[in-house]
Amino acid sequence: MIEDYDVSADKTRLDVTLIHRYLNQESYWAQNIPLDVVQRSIDNSLCFGIYQNGYQVGFARVITDHATFAYVADVFVLPEHRGRGLSKQLMEAITNWPTLQGLRRWILATKDAHTLYSQFGFTALDQPDLLMQRKRGQPY
Repeated sequence: MIEDYDVSADKTRLDVTLIHRYLNQESYWAQNIPLDVVQRSIDNSLCFGIYQNGYQVGFARVITDHATFAYVADVFVLPEHRGRGLSKQLMEAITNWPTLQGLRRWILATKDAHTLYSQFGFTALDQPDLLMQRKRGQPY
């Protein structure tokens, strides 16, 4: 654990306003996402917050059945807290979470954090032709 920071899966600690603001205004993947969509995504996912002295500075969620599959989503650390290994601490907590052990498949999508995720066993798809998507152009 990095001094002064802790990771928790306690949803009651999440600062939904902060999460929404980051996803809506700063992320490249969820621009203009409505608050009610963020809240539903939190309600239906395993969520992790990273905190410094009780204040949330990072977030990630895992969409999972806790048996065979997990999709890691919405991972971020606020800019002023980057460069301290917090993303790595967050991913360690996620990949070591008890109900996520032994899953058949984990996936995620990233534009720029391949180096981080490769440290946790993520690789490019070995058979990308097996996966398909259904995507809305402007969902929000």
